[in-house]
Amino acid sequence: MDRNQLGAATWIKSSYSDGNGGNCIEVAPDFPGAAVPVRDSKTPDGPVLLIPRAAWAAFTASLG
Repeated sequence: MDRNQLGAATWIKSSYSDGNGGNCIEVAPDFPGAAVPVRDSKTPDGPVLLIPRAAWAAFTASLG
């Protein structure tokens, strides 16, 4: 996966992010493929973690 593909992703900021722009993560849950991209919203051109969909589903299910 290259930067152009990730740049075209629709990123969603965490609803738990504070209003001052800090402590923010963004995810692209509708990104096609076997992984969910996750990044720091303060550095959108920085590293992106690719979390396997099954692991992401287990993580989000454990939050509720």
